[in-house]
Amino acid sequence: MVETVIDAYIAECPVERQEILTQLKQVIKDVLPESEEKIKYGIPTFYQNENIVHFSNAKNHIGFYPTSSAINHFETQLTPYKTSKGAIQFPAEKELPFELIREICLWRLGEIKIKFSE
Repeated sequence: MVETVIDAYIAECPVERQEILTQLKQVIKDVLPESEEKIKYGIPTFYQNENIVHFSNAKNHIGFYPTSSAINHFETQLTPYKTSKGAIQFPAEKELPFELIREICLWRLGEIKIKFSE
């Protein structure tokens, strides 16, 4: 049963990716329980005062988009993965680094709370 717009996105992905994408969504939601689930730029987005993180399914990887500030902050931990200014590519055939994803989400939430408390 499709419950949210992100669930609908996942339901449209290849069957072999749906379980890992559902796990990724749940890890993010556990860390960001007050965030709103949206589809922005055509991909799942967690929003709380601004976009916190996005993720997507791609042919050979799962994309995770925590903004350039998070990429810079976690640069050392991200060396095993292909990154760009605001994106991380997790290889589809490998287990997702859920603990690192949790840390990044928490860091982004803290960054946003500071920004919006000023």
